[in-house]
Order: sequence, then C-alpha cells, then structure tokens
Amino acid sequence: MMKYLPPLLLLLLSGLCGRSQEPPGRYNRDSLARQAEQPLPDSVRAATFFRLAEDWIEQDTGMAKKYAGQGKRLVHDNVRLQGISLYYDARLLAFTMPDSAAAIYLQAENRLKKFTDKEALRYRSMCWHDYARLLHFDKDDTESYINLMMERAIPLALQSGDRVWLGRNYLDLAYGFKNLQQHPKAETYLKQAIETLRDEKSGISFLTAAYHTLSENNSLSGHPAEAAAYMDSMRLLLLPYPHAAAWLDYYAGESMRLTVAAKFEQSLEAADKGIALAKQLKRTYPEQRLLLQKFYALYNKKDLTKARDVALDLSERQPFIHVAMNRLLIYYGLVVTYEELHNIPEAFGWLKRYSNLRDSISKSNLEAKINALEIKYRKAEDQRKITALNAANDKARSALKRTRLLNWSLSVVVLLLFSILLLGYFFYRNRKKTAAQREQIKVSQAMLQVQEEERQRVARDLHDSLGGLLASTKINLSAIAGHQPELKPIISQLDVSVTELRKIAHNMMPEMLLRLGLEAALQDLCNAFTTEQLMVRCQCLDIQPDIPQQEQVTIYRIIQELLTNAVKHAAATRILLQCNQRDNRFFITVEDNGKGFDTTADAKDGMGFINIRNRVAYLHGSIDIVSPQNRKGTSINIEVYVTSAIPAGHPG
Repeated sequence: MMKYLPPLLLLLLSGLCGRSQEPPGRYNRDSLARQAEQPLPDSVRAATFFRLAEDWIEQDTGMAKKYAGQGKRLVHDNVRLQGISLYYDARLLAFTMPDSAAAIYLQAENRLKKFTDKEALRYRSMCWHDYARLLHFDKDDTESYINLMMERAIPLALQSGDRVWLGRNYLDLAYGFKNLQQHPKAETYLKQAIETLRDEKSGISFLTAAYHTLSENNSLSGHPAEAAAYMDSMRLLLLPYPHAAAWLDYYAGESMRLTVAAKFEQSLEAADKGIALAKQLKRTYPEQRLLLQKFYALYNKKDLTKARDVALDLSERQPFIHVAMNRLLIYYGLVVTYEELHNIPEAFGWLKRYSNLRDSISKSNLEAKINALEIKYRKAEDQRKITALNAANDKARSALKRTRLLNWSLSVVVLLLFSILLLGYFFYRNRKKTAAQREQIKVSQAMLQVQEEERQRVARDLHDSLGGLLASTKINLSAIAGHQPELKPIISQLDVSVTELRKIAHNMMPEMLLRLGLEAALQDLCNAFTTEQLMVRCQCLDIQPDIPQQEQVTIYRIIQELLTNAVKHAAATRILLQCNQRDNRFFITVEDNGKGFDTTADAKDGMGFINIRNRVAYLHGSIDIVSPQNRKGTSINIEVYVTSAIPAGHPG
C-alpha cells in the first residue's frame, strides 16, 4: 500500500495555494490611460486614475502607487473621492504596515457610508473585505473574518450590483470556511462563486481560482473524477491566455491531483511544465510552490533520493522558506524522507528543527492572543478610570461607591471560592466515574477477546473433529447402503447434520474472513442473509486489508448482530449495508424498510444491542440510531476506530 505524508499536512498545504490575478484585467488600461489625460473634470480624472491603480495593484505596486498618487492630487474637497483615496492609501500600506492599513480602511469606510451610489457601496465592501483579511484572516482569527465577510462585505457587494466583486467575496469566504475545515460550507460558496462569475469575462481570474480550489477539495476527499472535471473547466478557461500566470495554479493543482491518484509520472510532468512557465514569467514563489508539488510526487513514487534533493533545495530558497508554515512542511518532508532512506541521524536532526519551529509558531500565536486580550483589558480599565474620575466630585457618593465596590468584590471572591470548590467536586466525581467506565471497558474488551478466541476454538473443533467424524460415518454408511436400502434416510439425515454443523462453525468464525479478509466476509454474510423475501445489499468503500484480525472480527460481529436484529424484529424486505474507511476511522451504516421501533424504549437494552454497544466501545466508537415514530424504516450509524496504517499526506 502506498505511503503518504500525514493528512494534517493536507490542511496546511491547502492554505498555501496563491492566486494569480490574470487574465484579463478589470479595465482596459490603455483606454483608461488615454481618458485620464483628457481635459475632463478633476473628479472624473481622479476616478480614472484610481481604476488604473486598482488594475495594477496585484501585479505592480509601483505602477499602482503612481496612479493612486495622481488620483489623490485631484481629490480636493470631494468627500467621496477622499474616501476612495484613503482606501488606496490603506491598500498600498497593507504590504508593510497591516495594522495601520486596517485603521485607514475604517476611516475610508466612515467617509463613504453617507453615499448610496453603487460605486461607493462597492468601495465600502472592499474596505470591509480587506479590513477583515488584514486584522483577522492573516492573524488566524478566521471566525471573526467570516463574520465580517457575511455581515458587512458581502451585503454591500450585493447592493453594489458588481457581480465580479461579489464572486470574489464568495470565493474568499470559502477560503475562510476551508481554514476552519468546514469543507461542505466551503464547497457551497465556491460553487456560488462559480455561478456568479460564470458569465463575467473580467472575473476569469477568480473563476479559475474557484475551479482550482474545488478540484483540490475533491482530490483530498477522494473524488478523483470530480477533481479532474474541475481542472478541465479551469484549463478551458485559460486556453485563450497561454502565458497567463493562472496556469501556474493549474499545473500545481493538476500535479497534486495526479499525485493523489498515484499517477506520479504524469504529476511530475505537470509540475515540470509549471516550473518552466514560472521561470519564463519570472514568478519565483509560484515556481517554488510547484517544486513542493514535485517533492510530494517524487516522495510518493519512492524516488527518495530525488525527493530529498528537491526538499533540500527548497529549504534554502527565498521567499518560499521565509514563510514559517512552508518551513514546517519542508522540515517534516525531510524527516520522513531521511527516515525512509534509513538515515536516522539526519532524520532526527530535521525532526528537531521541525519540533522547535512548531513550538515557536504555537508560542507566537499564543502571544498574539494574549496581546489582544491585554489591549481589551487596558481599554476597559481606562474606561473605568474615566468613570471614577467623573464621580470624584461628590466625596460622600465616592466613598459609598467604594464601600459598595469592596462589598461586591468580597462577594465575588466568596462566590469564586465556592465555585472553585464546586467545580473541584464535580471534577473529582467525573474523574472517578470516567475511571470506572474505563475499567468496565477494559473488562468488556477482555471478555470479547476471550469470547472470540473460544468461538474460534469451538468452531475449529466442530469443523475438524466432529465434522470429520460425521463425514467418515456417512462414507461408511454409503458403502453398505447398496445392500441395505433402509440406511438411505439415515445418510440423508447425516447430510443435513453435516451441513448444519458447517453453518454453525461458519457463524462462530467465518472462514471467509480468515482467508480473504473483511470485505469478502461481509459480502458473503449479506449473500447468506438474502432470500426470496429479503434483499440485502452490501456496499464497501476503501476498506484496507491491514486492519488487525481481532478488529476485523469485532466489526464483522457488529454487522452480523445488526443484520440479525433487522431480520428478526423489523420484518424488513430490503436492507442496505454500507461500510467506508477513512484513515483510521471505520463507518458502518445499516438501513432497512422495516417497521422501526421506539428508540426511547427498552428495545435498545436487549442482549443484542448490549453486545453491539460493548463491541463499539471496544473500538472506541459511537453509535447513532434513527427510527422516526409512525414511520417505516430504521437507520443505524456507527463510527469506530481501527489501527490500520494511516495514509501519508498529499500536497495541497
């Protein structure tokens, strides 16, 4: 089985994919430049210069700064244009002084909020969008970023009627949900971005980014066909622009998709094409990002020497290695590569660097949060002092307030002490209860293991000893049956007995499970339950063959008990069994069209469900039963954990 890097890296990698703002530009630059030189009113020329700055700002900050400065000189006393000018001041400052830029964004929004025309609404939306990104998204406060996007930026974008800007907001909102690992919500907004931008020619850069991100999500979640379809859509959009920087995202996404699909040669070919184009376009960072994809393809191909060389090269490249998260990825990649090469000293050295960097990042994030809390505390403290000074004119009232404050403080201290004692008591009781539950689980685990071992022994004895004896007796009787016809009924009874004996031995320890594994045993079990009156379907997906045999037997027993319950109690005519494995998580779903039952009643306390719960607890899992009252059908969903090898990560 292929070995990948840990899945955690997939989440880190997915946040590193940059986005190129080509093709084509939002405005016609030549036309705008000519218009700016015409003898028009200053307000019109200023607006034109600002549009030129907007069009250049993602590609050449020097040109953007030049045009923004020309527009600013024509603003004069126009409050509306002053707000727009402040927006570009903040935009250009964001690269070097993000906190100052965030404050200027709010000043710009304050100037513009008295205007209700669509252009002013669009700039207000842009202010909130960039403010949320600088102050929250870039500082890992993704929840606050999402709130500002949904409550401020997107409603204003909708009012402005600018579909390209609205589509970009949906796209960036999806990145926020993706950082929180809420992939279904991220996919919803990615599709909404595509729907919004589909017919907008000037929004092709954002549309290609949406297709690229959707392809990435589907690659990492195990949907290769959908991932390939989204990459094809992106490629078709870019065909008219063969030298567009957005092709670098395409090659990176295609390389990642092919690596996940274990098509390593094709993945390397895509990465090399992207690297060649990045060199041609002189895009240093995208070239290094493609080298990272090449490393993952080489590593998973087990071309470890080349993978090591690429990773070592990247470990010294700027600006890629300047980003702490990139260093984290490369260090870890070198750890596992040297480990595979059996160079333990080098692997240990890189592991130390990886651990130190990870601890440093965690400490930095903690300090940032503490600083934010301290700022909030100081603001609250300053406000309290102002209130105290305003009340100081009346000494008697001030003394009374201090007395009340002291009494209140003492009350709070007493209440706090009581709360601590109460929490301590509850903590002790819960800890004791948890210990008892763990002990009970250990006992149940031991009982289940002994039970399965005894089942296996008895099944082997029945099959090998008693089965052989009955077969031998049948042969001996068959030899003399020709002379004594009255023995034929006895031989028939022996046939039935041998068949029944084999069925009992199979139920106690299915031979199919021992010989061919869990998936084949489950298919065989469903076939055994299927009759003319009952159809049992079995769907298995990504079940790994290296699950330990004891855990395979436990899963088999859980499913066997669930099917038995459905047949005995539900009077069902159709049963669907679905099994799916994702890394070390194993999911079981059994649905039937039977008469259902009241999940609050004692049916769940029968011996069958007790056995199921004990086995689920043995695998540290959980069980959920859905059986709506007055409706047919029952759905039982189980999630357990197995010790199958976890696939290594893929690039993002």
